[in-house]
Amino acid sequence: MAEVHEHDAMVCRACGKEERASEGYPCAECGTFICLICHFRGVERCSKCQAKAGDAQST
Repeated sequence: MAEVHEHDAMVCRACGKEERASEGYPCAECGTFICLICHFRGVERCSKCQAKAGDAQST
């Protein structure tokens, strides 16, 4: 019988690292996964939402 290997990880949409899904927060704009380390560093938005916010502020 084959062994079941669970993979409880998601890719952080801010830094790109794979982290445990249970240890993270959602993006303030779109809800995608932000890892715990990025959250502790003050990141509240994923890279796409941060780029959109930067474009909106520059105009």
